[in-house]
Amino acid sequence: MSVLITCSHVDFGYENHDAVIDLSMEVAEGDYLCIVGANGSGKSTLVKGLLGLLKPTGGTLTVAEELRRTGIGYLPQQTAAQKDFPATVCEVVLSGTLSRRGNRPFYGAADKKLAQANMERLGILPLKGHCYRELSGGQQQRVLIARALCATSRMLILDEPTTGLDPSAIQDFYRLVRRLNREEHITILMVSHDVTNIVGQANKILHLQQRVLFYGTPGDYRKTAAGRRYLGGEDGWN
Repeated sequence: MSVLITCSHVDFGYENHDAVIDLSMEVAEGDYLCIVGANGSGKSTLVKGLLGLLKPTGGTLTVAEELRRTGIGYLPQQTAAQKDFPATVCEVVLSGTLSRRGNRPFYGAADKKLAQANMERLGILPLKGHCYRELSGGQQQRVLIARALCATSRMLILDEPTTGLDPSAIQDFYRLVRRLNREEHITILMVSHDVTNIVGQANKILHLQQRVLFYGTPGDYRKTAAGRRYLGGEDGWN
């Protein structure tokens, strides 16, 4: 598998304060990486850096040429205003093609075909004429993933995507993301506080506290002091 992103002793921060310090890791094609850590540990700063919104203040960040061409699909944390967005499902999904449109003033046939395909892919095609704000939280997340997949089908970064979802919708969401990763080979980076669930989904865990507390497999993470503490003890795995 090809390596899509390499961080070598990278720092990310603002002005004179680094929120992420001395990070070394690789994201390979097909990875499912879960990024965990307490509030203020640097997770959001790292996401901005990986999206190219922040330049490293130290170290080297290398992004594969193929990822530079296709870009990264991003699913940010939803605000109350975004959840109440007055547009149809089709309009929201179609807006994901904006980066592909260039200087064209209108959506073309290829844009509409791609949006249609991704709505079908996510099981929301019957909802295409529905108002986005009238959907359930789980349906809204499917719409936003379909939108992100209109921008790229190589890598998705999901920032606390299960916040506000009920337990059934959370499990449905994880099944969906696991299918996209394992069957469609989309690389997933997910920021989550729901480590108990996510550690069984991912193939890599990155635990941040400005510096790296752990980077490796879920199995190895469970054996570490940081992993046991964050997961609430080994008994939770029995």
